[in-house]
Amino acid sequence: MGASGTGDECGPLDAIEFQTAVLARNLEMLCRRGDLYQEVDRAAYLLLRTLIFRGPTDISCLAAALGLDPSTTGRQVLAAERAGLLTRSPCPADRRRSIAQVTDRGVGAVQAVHARRIDGTAALLADWDEQDRRAFADLVTRYNQAIAAEFLDTDQPGGAS
Repeated sequence: MGASGTGDECGPLDAIEFQTAVLARNLEMLCRRGDLYQEVDRAAYLLLRTLIFRGPTDISCLAAALGLDPSTTGRQVLAAERAGLLTRSPCPADRRRSIAQVTDRGVGAVQAVHARRIDGTAALLADWDEQDRRAFADLVTRYNQAIAAEFLDTDQPGGAS
């Protein structure tokens, strides 16, 4: 790595590695400094968005889709259930499992966070033209798909991809 520490000097992989580390730090900073997650915290936001996309899902499949272990997912589901953001019901095929489903309140909370996130992203990218925004969206999507393909179990029923 060069003296500037940016990672740019050694090629695109070095720049990507460094810039994704900076991006992760910047995203954490934005979360700490903003009021983005008033209705629902970030973990619950991703959990609820996944449930909205997939539909009612058991905790094991939800954990696989999120790249979390079932116990962590179970704790997140329990917290969201206590907050009235989702409900759980016994799985008809296996009464030992429960199926999580987003409530209307949960959908509203996700929509509120989503709207603020869109507004914030629009403000940050206000001077980007539409072609640059689309290219960035496509590249970030491909990057996340590569991560998902490597680390997430997307072969579960109702896959996460």
